[in-house]
Amino acid sequence: MPDPLILGLESSCDDTAAAVLRGREILSSVVMGQTELHAAFGGVVPEIAARAHAEKLDLAVEEAVSRAGVTLADLDAVAVTAGPGLIGGVLSGVMLAKGLATGLGKPLVGVNHLAGHALTPRLTDGLVYPYLMLLVSGGHCQFLIARGPQEFTRLGGTIDDAPGEAFDKTARLLGLPQPGGPSVEEASKEADETRFAFPRPLLDRPGCDLSFSGLKTALLRTRDKLVAEQGGLHEADRADLCAGFQAAVRDVLREKTRRALALYLAESPAVPAFAIAGGVAANKAIRAALETLCAEVGVRFTAPPLALCTDNAAMIAYAGSELLAAGETADMTLAARPRWPLDRAAAPLLGSGKKGAKA
Repeated sequence: MPDPLILGLESSCDDTAAAVLRGREILSSVVMGQTELHAAFGGVVPEIAARAHAEKLDLAVEEAVSRAGVTLADLDAVAVTAGPGLIGGVLSGVMLAKGLATGLGKPLVGVNHLAGHALTPRLTDGLVYPYLMLLVSGGHCQFLIARGPQEFTRLGGTIDDAPGEAFDKTARLLGLPQPGGPSVEEASKEADETRFAFPRPLLDRPGCDLSFSGLKTALLRTRDKLVAEQGGLHEADRADLCAGFQAAVRDVLREKTRRALALYLAESPAVPAFAIAGGVAANKAIRAALETLCAEVGVRFTAPPLALCTDNAAMIAYAGSELLAAGETADMTLAARPRWPLDRAAAPLLGSGKKGAKA
């Protein structure tokens, strides 16, 4: 039986995306960004993002289907991010997916956005369960053992800012453009990462949890001290601040990954593998440090191509295909969820409210 043809939709933050997959073959992947819409605000504005998704989702679908050389009628299922994320954007995607699935008479699959990232190494590299995953992005940072399309064990994660969020805030503090990750990485080139003594939070405590808010505060204080002493910030100062910050994040992630690998390897997996995904996985310094670590302990290292590290619909379509194969489909009661932890048995990292655990 041929692999099903699946349309994936992603609209959980500020990228409107649609993709068509058959098995592990990406027939098309369309991503419509919103960077210019949010540039003046220093971050993503939820209402603006939701409006843009509502305007662009159908166009993204049309383009994805056209590029794939298929028609809507050829589709076997529609997969959509149903959470977590900015609720307005998630709702836009879910409503369009419901309309398409109903109109076409095809199965609807609701996908956890985090699972999309976590399963990407299976799409790109064919990893077998169980493997260790570091999901590191603008809104999330978790160590997960992926055991199945809906079975994840969280070993640790951020108790405050995610690394991508910290990169964005650092860029704003230093007057660099958004998104902050690429800007900080670019500024760090040829800079002195040892000039400023930034902290490595939580390395003095056992476990795999992470914290980055104190690191951001340390950078702010160092910047203010330089401005007070010099009457301003020189380009060399800005570059060295970026390099020092990036080195601190790299060192924390490397040590916490070392601990997570020890816990994972204690289970004696048949084919040990470590994968990193999410926007921060695009950072070359962080990626190189973790690749070297994996080589030291004899674990296969994988990282998706850059285009599949950031939010995209190909990962949603693939996650949808695994759920479809397991008989996990949704109906018209599928709800958009602002919060949706992968490991539902673990205690919330960031607290819990009326809408449930945040992560």
